[in-house]
Amino acid sequence: MSPALARPQVLLFDWHATLADTMDAMYYALDEVLPRLGPLGLLDRLVSPQDSKTVEDARLVSYVREHGRLHPKISAQRRISRTDIFELLFGGDEEAKKIAHAEFDALYERHFGPVKPMEADAREQLLALRALGLKLGVLSNRARRFMAHEIYVIDGSGWHELFDAIVCGDDVERRKPFPDLILKALADIGAPADAHCWYVGDSTADIVAGKNANVTAIFYNGVGWDQAWIDKIFPGTERHPQRPDAVIRRLPELVSLVRDSLATGH
Repeated sequence: MSPALARPQVLLFDWHATLADTMDAMYYALDEVLPRLGPLGLLDRLVSPQDSKTVEDARLVSYVREHGRLHPKISAQRRISRTDIFELLFGGDEEAKKIAHAEFDALYERHFGPVKPMEADAREQLLALRALGLKLGVLSNRARRFMAHEIYVIDGSGWHELFDAIVCGDDVERRKPFPDLILKALADIGAPADAHCWYVGDSTADIVAGKNANVTAIFYNGVGWDQAWIDKIFPGTERHPQRPDAVIRRLPELVSLVRDSLATGH
């Protein structure tokens, strides 16, 4: 899944669960959002089983519909992003997802604050990428008021100075999996949307957004999905054609991939 890649000029990163670990706060907020799907008028807008991508997705939706919460195993594992959960629940119903995201933001306010790097040496890896002459940007589907706090406090001193662009969900009309966040970051940097931009993210929505933006899409498999599951969530079918251009499990792998591509890519 890692053919020769275009030489990168810009690296864009998803924030949550790619660079920053805020999974506890995210799941605390989800635990409060899902019981409210009924009062929000969203239960009847959950996708039908035949419209789910996988059998597992259909089971997740069915469980939420019946119990108003995630299955305890999914909550305990903390491996699926909020964006992907809303994509699984509502499919192409953009209005329903917009309502769910707004409710999430309101409830996330109670829990956000603590943030730590996904990898202990993440700052050093980002500095290594900047030293290679790349422009860096970071994206988040969440509201800027959360991102503005988290990026200034992570690692104690913050990472705000490492990035040439920071784009959040309320900066654009449409959140991931639409390409708007990526396109705005590239516009802010002054770079074109092409394969020389690599976008690194941990969710299926990230990869779909990257492919929709016409950039190189790198799947950050920090939670350690096996290859069989990666093939299932990125089936490459007519209905779900988007597949990552490469898969990494740790940032040092990304740095090596960048160095190789700078040496041999086009």
